[in-house]
Amino acid sequence: MGHFTVFGNEIFYFFTLKQSKDFDIFFGIFVRYIHPKLKKFLDKRKEFVNGKIEADWAFSESLAFGSLLYEDIPVRLSGQDSVRGTFSQRHLALTDINSGDEYIPLNHINNSQSKIEALDSLLSEAAVLGFEYGYSIADPLTLVMWEAQFGDFANGAQVIIDNFIVASFEKWQLPNSIVMLLPHGYEGQGPEHSSARLERFLTLCAQDNIYVCNLTTPAQYFHLLRRHMKLAIRKPLIIMTAKSLLRHPEAKSPKESFIKGRFIEIIDDSTTENKNIIEKVILTGGKVYYDLIDYRREKQINNTAIVRIEQYYPYNGKMLEQILDSYTNAKKVVWVQEEPKNMGAWFFLAQRLVEQLNNGQKLMYVGRPEAASPAAGSNKVSRQQQKKLIEDAFSK
Repeated sequence: MGHFTVFGNEIFYFFTLKQSKDFDIFFGIFVRYIHPKLKKFLDKRKEFVNGKIEADWAFSESLAFGSLLYEDIPVRLSGQDSVRGTFSQRHLALTDINSGDEYIPLNHINNSQSKIEALDSLLSEAAVLGFEYGYSIADPLTLVMWEAQFGDFANGAQVIIDNFIVASFEKWQLPNSIVMLLPHGYEGQGPEHSSARLERFLTLCAQDNIYVCNLTTPAQYFHLLRRHMKLAIRKPLIIMTAKSLLRHPEAKSPKESFIKGRFIEIIDDSTTENKNIIEKVILTGGKVYYDLIDYRREKQINNTAIVRIEQYYPYNGKMLEQILDSYTNAKKVVWVQEEPKNMGAWFFLAQRLVEQLNNGQKLMYVGRPEAASPAAGSNKVSRQQQKKLIEDAFSK
């Protein structure tokens, strides 16, 4: 379901610009007139095919889109500045700097493919998300995605989320499969640019109505989008997407993980060869994972494992229980999150995690203290809070 082996290397031909002589000539001419920075952007992606570089977040998304289009599955993406990407990472359309003509490379993979429709939408979250919800119902064979400029901006569309997206099947037996991309992460950008309000979506989870994920690698993002369109019964998919991870040097995935990999709901710590020496297991999700592994490496800590929950709902308790059972000498299990204690995933997961504990293990919380605002207004305060919670994760 999440595998990519059916294609081998075919889909990568597009990124090396080797599909046809005519295409090479056309694209070669076009590249001369795009912005020099974007030419470097494209040249770097070509190195991925030869295994010289690993794929970042935006490239993995293009691979997911391209593979689905190749399989004749249409893609639709709307949002504020979504074509370029809010963080100047996506560049779905290339513009001739002389004529202003636009060219969407993903629409020129081969002659039998489907098309991607990429739109920069107006600044009205409720109206646009409402339209995309309706689109996903009318055309269930298309990957329909709506992206908030920052995850917080979904606040303006909460009525669409509450009354329609998460409950339409329960109310009217009307399925929808919209994907919501919500940039999320605490990087000192203030209360309106940090939190996608993960806790609100988790509160709305029941009866297997939606999928809620917070990913840590580009390959996971790739396989999740493909899995979404391969499921026999599709449901709304909520993704806490990356901001700083878009360019994080460690948030990259090798070519093999796209060809042979699959989406993993909970990722165990692969760096620990001898699990018997582990005395503490840290559970976490999202970008804070990279802060944790940086600190563990810097302090040369070898008795702590870090396990990532990539999919919060549907919650795979059995899988997590098997992982925790493998750490026979770990007496402490610590949930670490960036969000305040009254937000994020803590209250959703706490009781569920307790049920997975064994052998006298104790569950603890590490994160920001309870707060009325989702994030501090000061970059300096935010960095201090982040530093403290990382230290607390290993000292408790």
